Amino acid sequence: MPEIIIPPRRTPESDDGYFEQMTKAIFQAGFSWKVVDRKWPAFQKAFQNFSIEKVASLTPSDVDVLVQDEAIVRNRRKIEATVWNARKILALRAEHGSMQGFLRSLDGRPYRDVNRALRAAFEHLGRTGAFVFLWSVGEDVPDWEDR
Repeated sequence: MPEIIIPPRRTPESDDGYFEQMTKAIFQAGFSWKVVDRKWPAFQKAFQNFSIEKVASLTPSDVDVLVQDEAIVRNRRKIEATVWNARKILALRAEHGSMQGFLRSLDGRPYRDVNRALRAAFEHLGRTGAFVFLWSVGEDVPDWEDR
């Protein structure tokens, strides 16, 4: 059985922290969590410490450079999704004030609906990735077996 690295569970101090945790959940999906965890410092450098504004401003040429960066997982679709998701968080921030404000707008909904809303809002975020993201940022989630 592959080794699963459980991320620390804590509420991020900023939208950049939410963005980083979401990106990590996306890159871990379908890949060795251990490899992603080992490469994470390179991800932080490649994505400019997950500054939403900086990542949102990346161009297709910047993406081409990242796809060649052997220090990270070079999955073009996930890299492009990271840029798209940064732009989406900026839009959600304009509407809800913050990523946490967006999550609070989902309060009171059944977990299944919250998971579905996240998957609809963000690129390349699957059902398990949404669960891992929510868990890692301290949101209420069902037990792993009940998700």
